Amino acid sequence: MKAIRRFTVRTVLPAPLRGLEELVLNLRWSWHHETLDVFRSVDPELWDLVRHDPVRLLGEVSPERLAQLSQDRRFLRRLQDAIEDLHEYLGSPRWYQGLDAAARPASIAYFSPEYGITAALPQYSGGLGILAGDHLKTASDLGVPIIGVGLLYRHGYFSQSLSPDGWQLERYPTFDPNGLPLTLLREPDGTPVRVTIGLPQGRDLHAQVWLAQVGRVPQLLLDSDVEDNDPAARDITDRLYGGGGDHRLLQEMLLGIGGVRAIRAYCRISGHPAPEVFHTNEGHAGFLGLERIRELVSEQGLSFDESLESVRAGTVFTTHTPVPAGIDRFPRELISKYFGGVNEERDVPVDRVLALGAEDYPDGDRTVFNMAVMGMRLAQRVNGVSELHGEVSREMFGGLWGGFDTGDVPIGFVTNGVHPGTWVAREVLELAEREVPALVETGQGWADVRKVPEGEMWRVRGVLRGRLVREARRRLRESWRQRGASAAEISWIDDALDPEVLTIGFARRVPSYKRLTLMMQDPDRLKELLLHPTRPVQIVIAGKAHPADEGGKRLIQEIVRFADAEDVRHRIVFLPDYDMALGQSLVQGCDVWMNNPLRPLEACGTSGMKSALNGGLNLSIRDGWWDEWYDGQNGWAIPSADGLSAPERRDALEAAALYELIEDHVSVTFYDRNGSDLPRHWLEMVKHTIATLGPKVLAPRMLHDYVQGYYAPAAASARAMSGDGHAGARSLAAWKQRVLKAWPSVAVEHVESSGEESPHVGARLTVRVVVDLGGLDPDDVAVEVAYGRVDDSDVLIEPSYVDLDGAERFEDGRLRYVGDVPLGRSGSFGYNVRVVPRNRMLASQAEMGLIALPPAPHGMTNGDLR
Repeated sequence: MKAIRRFTVRTVLPAPLRGLEELVLNLRWSWHHETLDVFRSVDPELWDLVRHDPVRLLGEVSPERLAQLSQDRRFLRRLQDAIEDLHEYLGSPRWYQGLDAAARPASIAYFSPEYGITAALPQYSGGLGILAGDHLKTASDLGVPIIGVGLLYRHGYFSQSLSPDGWQLERYPTFDPNGLPLTLLREPDGTPVRVTIGLPQGRDLHAQVWLAQVGRVPQLLLDSDVEDNDPAARDITDRLYGGGGDHRLLQEMLLGIGGVRAIRAYCRISGHPAPEVFHTNEGHAGFLGLERIRELVSEQGLSFDESLESVRAGTVFTTHTPVPAGIDRFPRELISKYFGGVNEERDVPVDRVLALGAEDYPDGDRTVFNMAVMGMRLAQRVNGVSELHGEVSREMFGGLWGGFDTGDVPIGFVTNGVHPGTWVAREVLELAEREVPALVETGQGWADVRKVPEGEMWRVRGVLRGRLVREARRRLRESWRQRGASAAEISWIDDALDPEVLTIGFARRVPSYKRLTLMMQDPDRLKELLLHPTRPVQIVIAGKAHPADEGGKRLIQEIVRFADAEDVRHRIVFLPDYDMALGQSLVQGCDVWMNNPLRPLEACGTSGMKSALNGGLNLSIRDGWWDEWYDGQNGWAIPSADGLSAPERRDALEAAALYELIEDHVSVTFYDRNGSDLPRHWLEMVKHTIATLGPKVLAPRMLHDYVQGYYAPAAASARAMSGDGHAGARSLAAWKQRVLKAWPSVAVEHVESSGEESPHVGARLTVRVVVDLGGLDPDDVAVEVAYGRVDDSDVLIEPSYVDLDGAERFEDGRLRYVGDVPLGRSGSFGYNVRVVPRNRMLASQAEMGLIALPPAPHGMTNGDLR
């Protein structure tokens, strides 16, 4: 008989052990090895059985063992040391506290639909959530005052298993929040905090707020499973990325609108400073901007446009996908249903809401509401997650900025990083502490990694590879049992994989563009690599397909069927239920991390970074971060045929290049041993990889970039908008309205230049421009010359800009601008002129998407400069 309700009965700890609960409720334990040691010592055997989940550990440990521990003075000393260490960590100044107090934001709100903090809190599906978890943990380590906001999914993401014929099966286990390292956010009188959102037909959506403590960082998770809701509303936070249409929209309304309200309640109760900056991690939380606009209109008396300027100034938007299909888009009628009619907020008219998410640009779909587009219109600062992804995003979203060249589209980039405490193996950290202590103590001295003894490095790599093999065998046995195999049928697993064999890892979500099965383009060639008599290769694969992605499931089945074959199953395995725990084993234990997406569709791809920090080498298409930091010595680049239009031909060429690299380069280098049986050149590559990539791929570098390049400027802009009764917001909104009204009349009427007919390098070209400003003041605009190299079509390549000045006004109101262009290089040269709005409160000249150009490319000088 199945239970009709599931709940968790918490252990009552003896008084001397009450500190264990404090340690459990701060998720710092998920990346702090000494605290994990304390939990392990409670009951080592049980610790392994509960898969290193301290909440389950304390729920299942016997009263007799607890009584014994409460009298164990050695254990109690270790427990007290761990508690004191946590208190010191939480209270001591960190990197952020050393910054200029006037420049740093008092607080930052970070919104994400998923978070990968630990496998014991399964609220993530893939890279977006893992990145969000690393962001919070790193903020804690650096003392950055972030508040995380998300949803609590009662079923999380799905658990994956396989059918006997290798088809992905999904199961949605139920999680009781009381069995997770969470506490309810409560009012001072003890009642749970509730946030409420209005719905059509006079209904309300209510949510309670769970608090997770991620080191120093509070994380607020909204949960709609409360008695105040009807059954449909209770299920809104049922599962991550579940449902569609209304269900998905309601999740995102709760995340954005409810998340802002949860922050207000948390700050009021805890005394935490109110956020000055709001960081939207992808478009799912974009409605937070609407709630902040509503606050300003209803509580501060600003107009919608004034509120919009104030909100934009303090908002950062990060896009994570270069794939249009990865962006949430809703029918406009659905947005009207939830934000219009009787549910329309007087302060936030539905027509203004619809305009924010409209694809009203060339090639846009006028029937949809685009969450990423809304997120960008509500944020003054936008970034991608690698240098290449920034370029792709500028092309993908360039229509939002009118006639500006792609290079001028104001989308920057912050390349992702990974949290070392979570992903770097303990053995690697201990080796660094012994051999390069300055690296662990101060983060300096990466070059000294090259001095680490090769024998020690190879020994650690062997330990990690062996641990991966043991974990893979355990998971493989469990999977085959679930598929119905008998004990006799799985005896071969005892010898599956080999801790001495070159081990390649491939693990990721399974959308088609990540090409899970590229390695199987030529199955016979793959078998040859796996079964090579002297240089064998073994491959460990993991990944989940979205439950609705039948194509992705077929790819998994294809891999599984190949890996089930008796002749190769000891060399290639697919491990179901890819999660953080498996991810840690893979990135720590694999010698090579393989990644072969369709370039340029991988936004960043951080798994290869984690492998590199553990002494793995990358074998990847030059996409995402690898395009940025591959240097020819830190791994191998798979040649990309991204110019080909035929996908089958492209796959065949890239697969052939992959096979050749593995056979002729990767395996040769791995098995080339010296007299001490050490792969000398391989280890040189490993040392070079860690020494050069280490400081780049760490999440502290990423967060430094966000704080200095995005958070601090956003806070300064927000203060400029809100100060003196929001005078800045009122002024900027009025100025923008005036410029928008006049802009159709702004025109570049005449351009001419003077100088030598065949100028030499070092000369200057004088440019004169006549402009009609349509009634605007000269201070409202910048008149600029764009100049530099040109291609065969006379398109400027990475142009430079110079302001023209000395405005002379004609009687009819037109103005003449003059300036000199330096001719600093030889070769083909060209220039053009543009007029753009200028205001010190704009983050970029392209912010408004307004630009005036000459009607035809006249006045162009194009020739050889000698």
